[in-house]
Amino acid sequence: MPQPEPRHAHEADLDDRPAPAPVHYAEQSLLGALLLDPHHLDDIGTLEPDHFSDHGHGELFRALRKTPAPGPHGTSPVWLNTVLDTARPHAPGLTAPYLHTLVQACPRPSHAAAYARMIRADHARRSLRSHAQHLAQTAMDTTLPHHVQATVRQADALAQFLDDLSGRFAPHPGSLPRIPPPVPARNTNEDALDEERLLIATATAHPGEASQMRWLLPEDFAHALHATLWQGLTALRQRGDPVDPITLLWEAQHRGLLPHGITPTQLLALLSTPVASPEHWGERILERALLARAQAVAARITAYCDDPANSPHQLITSSRRALADLTALRSRWHQATHPAVPRTARPARTPAPPRAGPPPRTAPLTVRTPR
Repeated sequence: MPQPEPRHAHEADLDDRPAPAPVHYAEQSLLGALLLDPHHLDDIGTLEPDHFSDHGHGELFRALRKTPAPGPHGTSPVWLNTVLDTARPHAPGLTAPYLHTLVQACPRPSHAAAYARMIRADHARRSLRSHAQHLAQTAMDTTLPHHVQATVRQADALAQFLDDLSGRFAPHPGSLPRIPPPVPARNTNEDALDEERLLIATATAHPGEASQMRWLLPEDFAHALHATLWQGLTALRQRGDPVDPITLLWEAQHRGLLPHGITPTQLLALLSTPVASPEHWGERILERALLARAQAVAARITAYCDDPANSPHQLITSSRRALADLTALRSRWHQATHPAVPRTARPARTPAPPRAGPPPRTAPLTVRTPR
């Protein structure tokens, strides 16, 4: 039985390449329409070379915009060669046969505006994914000198980009994604857990200072046990009960932390090492929560972008909702790090002295003479 001929390495590589995305064919169709009739450039709206996913397609589009359109009698080989010569220094892979491939790939040149809308939509998706990735990278980069501030600025840039996108794509019904992406778990490294333990111990030793930390919520903690202990501390303060290691131990028992979460001996040992102030550790925990929330928001937006079924307006709506979760935490972080200055009573203003002027006019007295 004859054996099949061995496949060459380059043939296997060509077969293993992923199939082009739908936008690839939209780009080919648009360029084919413009090569057939460059006057369609006036019909496609705002479109830039960097909107194309393929570098060669973008450079060919740039060349089409630079090259003066031919007369009303259609294109000519000379004009096509001029377009190709203009684009080739920036995209050497372009060839004359490929221009003919583009022309044949266009089913309806009159649909050029629709092809351009597809290219803009895919570019919006790629750009949004890039912004989300920058947000995630900034939130994870511990080498930045002002880590949280840099993350906040990147989130603002993402929000501004979404505002710009909303003006380019019209809204439509059904603007929520089909399936929400999973929320990534918090990274519970030992440094984060130590800071949370120190907060619980210090807040127990100084409950008066901890009562001012309304900006810290249980959801900001990386460990569920520490979040429940913080809830117990908050409940004791709100009820006006005494706060000390024994009362917190009793509260922990009623919240079901004993013995599954922590033993009484372990809890009392945890509460025996207060260090610094509750505000210091609370701010550290809130900063970690903000960075973790930024990474989670970036992961959600990236997952939305990776689903090709989502339209641009769906991406805008879902991304704004994801950013709203980060905005709420940012407000509490700003409240913690920039406390409001208490207002002082202003001294009573003394009335201004009267200005010099003519004496007031008075009516003359009427003197009656007796009859």
